[in-house]
Amino acid sequence: MPGIAAPLIAWYRDNARDLPWRRPGFGAWGTLVSEFMLQQTPVARVIPHLEAWLGRWPTPTDLAAAAPAEAVTQWANLGYPRRALWLHRAAVEIRDRQDGVVPRDVDALLALTGIGDYTARAVAVFAYGDRHPVVDTNTRRVLARVVDGVAQPGPPGKSDLARMTAELPADIGEAAILNAAAMELGAIVCTARAPKCGICPLADRCAWRAAGYPASEDRRRRQAKYEGSDRQARGAVLKVLREAAPTAVPLDDVVPDWPDPVQRDLAIDSLIADGLAEAEDGALLLPR
Repeated sequence: MPGIAAPLIAWYRDNARDLPWRRPGFGAWGTLVSEFMLQQTPVARVIPHLEAWLGRWPTPTDLAAAAPAEAVTQWANLGYPRRALWLHRAAVEIRDRQDGVVPRDVDALLALTGIGDYTARAVAVFAYGDRHPVVDTNTRRVLARVVDGVAQPGPPGKSDLARMTAELPADIGEAAILNAAAMELGAIVCTARAPKCGICPLADRCAWRAAGYPASEDRRRRQAKYEGSDRQARGAVLKVLREAAPTAVPLDDVVPDWPDPVQRDLAIDSLIADGLAEAEDGALLLPR
């Protein structure tokens, strides 16, 4: 089967969305922050938060000098607020270990708090232009359909990197573009539930299309309902603490009308355990 690089790169150059982290000169710190924010959060929600964050803390050293509570407060309603704490800790590590410069080496990036294999490779490729495979959920779906002929990819694994590496052009610049293009195709054309196969640049070489679009078991976990969940309770507690920061809030005044008092207390306990809140003299506050 022909490779995916040439048609996908050509398509990307004509159709890529204009996103802040794709603009020239965006920088490694901006790329790192954007990757933290984009985890499990839609692009449209991330962009205004990213711009505000970089306006306030344009370098890792600027963020490292701030209190962790400021990072959690600035994170606002992006969700999964532990990412804010991890990003703050990574900034401290970059300041203390890397002279304030986001490292280029994948292993050095992996040594930072909150950075996994995907984020490390994304920074090395998109910020520094190095040649590595970068594989996210969208990329895995494109490869599953075009190469394997199945509707949904199997569980993620190290083999994903090898499969993407096999598609990368030798040219470093084009390899970086292909990584971005595969993600973009999966995000806006080869989507999970309503793929736009009629406009796909890989339609003529897609094994899934050639096989008649066979259905496959949807292996993705369904996200639990948010309303009434433990996540909602944690979010409600954090909202109170962000609005009061840096002042502590008496425990009795932290969402006292929550319908399930036991769930509220468990939410508080879990936030303390995660380092997102601190208890002090019968009151609760964001980490200092």
